Amino acid sequence: MAEFTLHDLQCFDAVVRTGGFQPAATMLHRSHPAVFAAIAKLERQLDLTLLDRSGYRVRPTEAGLSFHRRAQSLLREMEGLRVHAAQLSMGEESDVHVVIGDVCPRPLVLGMLGRFFVQCPGTRLHLHFEAVAGPWERLLDGEADLILHWIDKGDARVEWVDLCKVPFIPVVAPGFLPERIRQPITPDQMHAFTQCVMRDTARHSPRQDYFMIEGAPQCMVADQGMKKEIILQGLGWGHMPRFLIEEELRDGRMRSIAGRHLPGRTEELVVARRRDRPHGPIANRLWDHIQQEAPALRALEPTTGRQTQKASG
Repeated sequence: MAEFTLHDLQCFDAVVRTGGFQPAATMLHRSHPAVFAAIAKLERQLDLTLLDRSGYRVRPTEAGLSFHRRAQSLLREMEGLRVHAAQLSMGEESDVHVVIGDVCPRPLVLGMLGRFFVQCPGTRLHLHFEAVAGPWERLLDGEADLILHWIDKGDARVEWVDLCKVPFIPVVAPGFLPERIRQPITPDQMHAFTQCVMRDTARHSPRQDYFMIEGAPQCMVADQGMKKEIILQGLGWGHMPRFLIEEELRDGRMRSIAGRHLPGRTEELVVARRRDRPHGPIANRLWDHIQQEAPALRALEPTTGRQTQKASG
């Protein structure tokens, strides 16, 4: 059996994860023919058919799935070794990548980052804004040193620190709903009204749908600020993080429609990073800095059970 290369494994992994040769080539910044040739060479060298090319999307065969599971372990080890070597050679990192998710209170989080990086003039901050599953995907793809978002706490690859709880409340503008619709409001009653929802920025992960009412008209937005404005103008309804709409709820420009059928939910905002990757000194100091400043974020949480109940209907 001839030796296969790291490049061959990277191409195979990318095709399995993206479901096609062209998206794999885009992800790897290589040409379509180069990826196709690498997979063909790998299959010849292994004397195995790794991919089923008969459908619209390329899928791994049973042998391909088994081989991919083992290959992923090797690729993770190689990436960890590469990152570790780079950090050893540079001392302090020249670049740090941080992803802010759509559940973050941006002024507080950006202020927190600004106070830290003003002390690190030799390190460039690459700041990314992602929504829904986008931050999580960037972290798992190795494109972020840390994220501020919700996570799957059951994933052993990730470590996190809780920052604060973020209640999400279904809200409308006054007069958006006709008089005949009264509490407790059901999803069926909202089916005819335009629902404003966040666009998932994940590129290849399974789509995540939160709060969505199947078949209802939708207005897709890229950020919570646009979503808030659409709801205020009576162009749709949706779930909003409480910290963004406290003033509007108090003065009546928005009203909660939460109840037992539309209860809303509470997300846990965390700072998270990969447990299975080495981290440089700047990334480690930033991790500690965010933990030290977490009390400012916890001030956003409801202070009493009564306030939480009122906000969620």
